Formats: sequence, structure tokens, C-alpha cells
Amino acid sequence: MKKSAGIMMYRRTQSDILVLLVHPGGPFWSKRDDGAWSIPKGEYPEDEAAETAARREFAEEMGDLPEGQLQPLGELRQKGGKHVTAFALEGEFDVATLRSNLFEIEWPPGSGRLQSFPEVDRAEWFALADARRKILGSQLPFLERLEALGPPMEQDSAD
Repeated sequence: MKKSAGIMMYRRTQSDILVLLVHPGGPFWSKRDDGAWSIPKGEYPEDEAAETAARREFAEEMGDLPEGQLQPLGELRQKGGKHVTAFALEGEFDVATLRSNLFEIEWPPGSGRLQSFPEVDRAEWFALADARRKILGSQLPFLERLEALGPPMEQDSAD
């Protein structure tokens, strides 16, 4: 069974929770948007802790090692059978600094030519309502679990 671990970075505003999602790179995903975004994640071996893998994968896909306490969001099974363990992390990430690692595939298929593509071609902060539309359907429960952690920041009332 393949296992992945990832981090759903979020930040609270006065009226909403914003989540950081990534769009997968490569030609297969280039024209897909709604239902194509994901948390930064990747596979890990049995002898590696899920939290360690989640931090490593975030760093590989985003170019920045995340710091702070991770909050477990549990595990789920994606459509293809992969088990994904996710953690929430309140933090900041400037999407303009995205530096993803690369992968190679034969492209176009049957051409015999290998081409390199970024694992993640872009990252973006989404309000929860937009994130529900953008994220892979199988990862939607992670958004619901994140929302259950608590409300957005309370607005200070003027006395």
C-alpha cells in the first residue's frame, strides 16, 4: 500500500480561514483546475514517521521547510488507493517564492524523449469555499477537519 503525508498550511483572517493548496505540474494537469489542487504531499517509506515525511515533502514541493507544531488531520484513502496522512499548520508562505523539485517523464508519450516538469507548478491561498471547489474530491475531508479545529480570528470590538 502506498502512503503519502502532507501539510495543509492555513491562516486565519477576521472572516475566514485561508488554506494553501498546490497545483500539480506536468502535462497531464496543465488544463485542469477545479478538483485538481492538493495539499503539498508525497510518498514515504514504512520506516519514516508521517510527520517527518510531511515536512520533507512540503520543503521539496514548496522550497521552504515548514516550522511550527503540526496538528493531525488524520488519514484518508484517495481514489487510486493511496493512503494520505495530513497535518494542519498555521503559518505563512509567499507563493511568489515557490521552488518545486522536478520530475521526468517521457513526453509526448511514445516519443522516447524525457522532459522535466516541476512537481508543483503553482501555489495559491484559497478561502474555504473556493478551496472546496479546487481541491481533489478525495482530500475534501481534510478541509472539513481543518474547519473543525476552530473559527477564524475574532474581530476586536471597539469599547
